[in-house]
Amino acid sequence: MSRKQNQVSPSENIPNFWIETTKTIGLSLIFAFGIRTFAAQAFNVLSGSMEPTLQIDDKFIVDKVSYHFSQPKRGDIVVFSPTQELQKEQYHDAFIKRVIALPGEKVELREGKVYVNNKPLLEDNYFNSQPWTSIDVCTVGKQPPYLSGPVTIPANSYLVLGDNRINSYDGRCWGIVPRENIIGRAVVRFWPLNHIGELNK
Repeated sequence: MSRKQNQVSPSENIPNFWIETTKTIGLSLIFAFGIRTFAAQAFNVLSGSMEPTLQIDDKFIVDKVSYHFSQPKRGDIVVFSPTQELQKEQYHDAFIKRVIALPGEKVELREGKVYVNNKPLLEDNYFNSQPWTSIDVCTVGKQPPYLSGPVTIPANSYLVLGDNRINSYDGRCWGIVPRENIIGRAVVRFWPLNHIGELNK
């Protein structure tokens, strides 16, 4: 094959350039949408319910893949779409809380502590000290509060609480989160820059 047959003239190159550029942009958009839809998504913290772990305006990435292969674990920080109870109260944005109890477990509050299967829940791995947990924060919404007495978490459901127990509207008040509502697990904070890093469990 001669060199002439391998060459491309400028006039032929211009249409090819635009075709390839359009393809590249199109594939990039599909790829970015695919990542957002199926693999990972960025979220912004809108309230102080997860302080001190997450502050207002922190930005973090949610892993949307791992729960297709495993179930949420106690201690996971999860993002979920509003449950039916929350939708009745006109909530539409996603929530972020920590998984406290798993399907089939018995949960109750005693003297400011969470008990799971009659044993006090140890939360020292994500708190400097054991938080005071009560239903005093449940001044609106579902009545009586979900944890006003002992409960057993239904199948395919999870109890989630905020880390800021004195200022978090969470499962104590409105109940459990069905597995199908969980969008994914919060894995890394990327803003602000001085707090970039993996979210502790």
